[in-house]
Amino acid sequence: MKIPLIGITCGEDGLNFYVRNFYIKAIEAVGGAALLIPPTARQSIREKYLKCIDGLILSGGVDVNPLLFGEEPILGMGEITPERDAFELSWSREFFFSGKPILAVCRGCQVLNLSLGGTIFQDIKSQMVPALKHDQEAPRECLTHSVNLVPGTRLSQIMSGDHIQVNSFHHQAVKTPAPGLQVSAVAADHVVEGIEGEEHSFALGVQWHPECLWRQDIGSYRLFQAFIQSCRR
Repeated sequence: MKIPLIGITCGEDGLNFYVRNFYIKAIEAVGGAALLIPPTARQSIREKYLKCIDGLILSGGVDVNPLLFGEEPILGMGEITPERDAFELSWSREFFFSGKPILAVCRGCQVLNLSLGGTIFQDIKSQMVPALKHDQEAPRECLTHSVNLVPGTRLSQIMSGDHIQVNSFHHQAVKTPAPGLQVSAVAADHVVEGIEGEEHSFALGVQWHPECLWRQDIGSYRLFQAFIQSCRR
């Protein structure tokens, strides 16, 4: 059986490129192999990545610079990483139109939406009233709020239901879905928790962190399983 090679985008702190090991362990558990993808401005390297990997995970991380989507920063905005922003916003669009599978997690969900022309909230707490607590102060594997899945979407089919509970570590979220994307999940306060490509073979973004849940949560395991199965094809 083919072992798909999955690219995972990296965070950076000025000295290091990094990604949490949860992603790698989840990918290996469902039969994939991980390749860490650091930001680069060199088109030849970007094209090499695009050719050699079978699927892409846009991983979580810090905020996206609002100047890149035509807004000034508000007080609630947090840390940004300019090189990562520039790379992911352009390369995720290239990858999307290549037709290869994409699983976008938390920040990655926002990046996917922005790269295709959508908008995001810079800070849920100050821009959406009232709002749930979306940045939990609990262990990463703890489920802290509910999400409603949109019937008939790929996400609802994968999760086998219309109501789930998730972990939550974000303060930004999708505002207006990009052309070609549809909302597939929302929280009780109407914050978008999932998006997916309407015509794409597999382009799915979730606002929670299934990579921290797959060991004990069957829906999270199925999500990675469905992603890898799509990458094999």
